[in-house]
Amino acid sequence: MAQFVHISDAKNARSIRRNGLRLSRAHGMVETAFTKAGIFALPVIENFLISHQWVRELKRRGFREAVGVYCTIPDSEIVWAGRYNAAKQQMTAVQAAGLLRQTQMLGFETIIPRSVPPCEIRYVRAIPQILGWRYFPEAKGRPPYCGCSYCQRGNIKSRGLQERLTRGGAAR
Repeated sequence: MAQFVHISDAKNARSIRRNGLRLSRAHGMVETAFTKAGIFALPVIENFLISHQWVRELKRRGFREAVGVYCTIPDSEIVWAGRYNAAKQQMTAVQAAGLLRQTQMLGFETIIPRSVPPCEIRYVRAIPQILGWRYFPEAKGRPPYCGCSYCQRGNIKSRGLQERLTRGGAAR
């Protein structure tokens, strides 16, 4: 059985332990080669940072503390896997874990196309809160695409960023 980790808000931990991970009712969502409906998770591999790379990006959505929901998925179960902004491929859970282990790809995601019942959840644990990347995996060291007040609205420290970009003439 392949082990996967789903990252969630700590305030949902009790509910997840009791009810499992349920598919959201995405009203009007259209599945394409790039977007699939399901539970987003990553295979747990030896590299902790790669397995938990989405923590920092998901924290931008507003929750304070993230937890890892560790579950086991049957080896032969079909999942969708690939880079977050690329077409997803169907493969077994073990193949997805092997692909992540081999490539160590930042931005990798796996989508389990069903709900995960509580009996498949092994444990829910607090995880370090500073792992991963923000915006996109290659963003480190690059200025934002746009520093205007509209594009930066609601982001942490956006006023200082706007001042720095306009003062330095780097705004695009």
